[in-house]
Amino acid sequence: MGLLSIFGIKSKGEQVKEMLKEGAIIIDVRTPQEYNEGHIAHSLNIPVQQIEARISTIKKKGKPVILCCKSGGRARSAKAVLQRNGIKCMNGGSWGGLNYMIH
Repeated sequence: MGLLSIFGIKSKGEQVKEMLKEGAIIIDVRTPQEYNEGHIAHSLNIPVQQIEARISTIKKKGKPVILCCKSGGRARSAKAVLQRNGIKCMNGGSWGGLNYMIH
């Protein structure tokens, strides 16, 4: 429990754990080449350029989404697209940092 918790503000780690309890899926928005060099087990690889075209597939899963990439920048872009389409999601930041949080 950090200082921000006193004010009702949850840390990214707390948010990630809550989303995972809700059955969230992890989508890595890096290129397939980057993904193949290392990724979170059981994550999906949907490059950021394909997110818009794959909205219906993501919606069909009926689950919240945690996005990640190399540093969080592409995940931020993908988050904006998913939110515009009514999908509950969050930017998990870098895949390495997110992997650390969930293990």
